[in-house]
Amino acid sequence: MRVLLVEDEPDLGAAIKRTLIQEAYVVDWVQDGAEAEGYLESSWTEYTVAILDWLLPGMSGLELCQRLRSQNNPLPVLMLTAKDRLEDKVMGLDAGADDYLVKPFGMVELLARLRALRRRSPQLEPTQLQIGVLTLDYNTRIAYLKDATGESQPVELTHKEFQLLEYFMRHPNQILTRDQVLNRLWELGAEPASNVVAAQMRLLRRKLDQHSFEPLIETVYGMGYRLKAPGKSK
Repeated sequence: MRVLLVEDEPDLGAAIKRTLIQEAYVVDWVQDGAEAEGYLESSWTEYTVAILDWLLPGMSGLELCQRLRSQNNPLPVLMLTAKDRLEDKVMGLDAGADDYLVKPFGMVELLARLRALRRRSPQLEPTQLQIGVLTLDYNTRIAYLKDATGESQPVELTHKEFQLLEYFMRHPNQILTRDQVLNRLWELGAEPASNVVAAQMRLLRRKLDQHSFEPLIETVYGMGYRLKAPGKSK
């Protein structure tokens, strides 16, 4: 789940980003409205929700939201602002925002509003994702894997392992390249180590293989990785 955070207050932006990462979101944080528009137009990004501050340099969050809606972009938008007058809230909602959060606010409320937005979005987020013997639980962020005896075994995952497994479960039997994984699960502009994808894949597969009678994720040499859904040929 990827979030575009557009907030020009450094302390608040850093706090929101830190909180979202702890909840297993991938976060692209920018501090300028015009730069944010470029992120939204990038072919590398596929956002679950956008968090827009109203007052921004370059382009206001209000204007950015209006541009999204004029392009028929259904991306859920949560507007952040210190403007608390009724007429300001009406203006923000009329601009196309799905929700409106007045500063200062608690991170618990922010997370609750994001969950509500995801439930109302066209891409409804399920509470669980299941592929064959493998189940991913969004509430607990734990994977459950049926072993050779048919018993479901819990697999504790780090934030990045959860994001990685979710990505593969949403694309079963598809070969995903290193660059696809990197661009999907690491924030734009980040410069992770060159072997970070291979290292994360190795850690994830080691956990899954402890409970599986056959490898679930295979390396397709020279191409990438593939999650094999049961009942499908290689």
